[in-house]
Amino acid sequence: MRKAALLFNPDSGGSRKRQSALESVLALLHGAGVEANLILTHSPAHAEEQTRQAVLAGCDTVFACGGDGTVNNIIQVLANTQVALAVLPMGTANALAHDLGLPMNIVGAAKSVLKATPRRVTLGHIKYQDLEGNSGVRYFIVAAGIGVDAHLFYKLHSGTKHRLGMAAYYAKAWHLWFTYAMTRFQVEYTESDSNQPQRANLTELLGVRIRNFGGVLRELAPGASLDRNDLRLILCRTASRAAYLSYVTRSLLGLHWRVPGIDLVHASRAVCEYLPAAKDAQPTNIYVEADGELIGTLPVEITVTSNALTILSPRQ
Repeated sequence: MRKAALLFNPDSGGSRKRQSALESVLALLHGAGVEANLILTHSPAHAEEQTRQAVLAGCDTVFACGGDGTVNNIIQVLANTQVALAVLPMGTANALAHDLGLPMNIVGAAKSVLKATPRRVTLGHIKYQDLEGNSGVRYFIVAAGIGVDAHLFYKLHSGTKHRLGMAAYYAKAWHLWFTYAMTRFQVEYTESDSNQPQRANLTELLGVRIRNFGGVLRELAPGASLDRNDLRLILCRTASRAAYLSYVTRSLLGLHWRVPGIDLVHASRAVCEYLPAAKDAQPTNIYVEADGELIGTLPVEITVTSNALTILSPRQ
């Protein structure tokens, strides 16, 4: 690491204390002989633009100083380049940081990154329809979701987690989850060890790339890994809220019992669409999220892009 940019959004749960901690990180990097600058961003689009400017300025590393949403913004630019991503966990969930085994203290995380081994990983790639009806594409590194979880992001204001804290956020999400209509959609996917396409009607699909989400969820999709070149799909064929609760409980307890109506498969592609509607009927919107950010609605195609991103990962 010779030249680095640290991207931080002070409006997204930021504070003077956090900015002061980042100054300590800058001092640490300077002491290690790294030319490093702190760059403040104010929106996802601004973060992407500042990442482009950092790449053009010759930075070999860009630090995402935030949560998984900040990481998601930055990888849109770093994908398919040689510029490395480093993570300083300053978000709400920090799922990627947990999976990488980073300390949750940002100075400790920076020290860990300085000793890290560059690691080339596959990224998820999603084609979708945005909320204005336009086609969009994005990379993701943690997970993409369609159905129940994305509906929660649609209903909850983007700032709720920062204003209320995770406990209150989960309580509100729990209430909304009980009122969701469990609207079905269709998926076509091909398992990684097969050439035979399969179809199913689902109430939820998750395409997961990481093993450890940290916090209470931990191993949400056993078998998922950044070291693989595919996705771990969680296919929820059931509309039973009890089955969903059983699956989450399984994750909380770190157990792997089978839940009827919920299957896990490895796949490198999944195409999700609305079910054929009755004549003249308008389908209910089914929402889509990537790395915890609402991005749009169906139809969706989820694939992977191999060897797409360099990430600085602590030795484990």
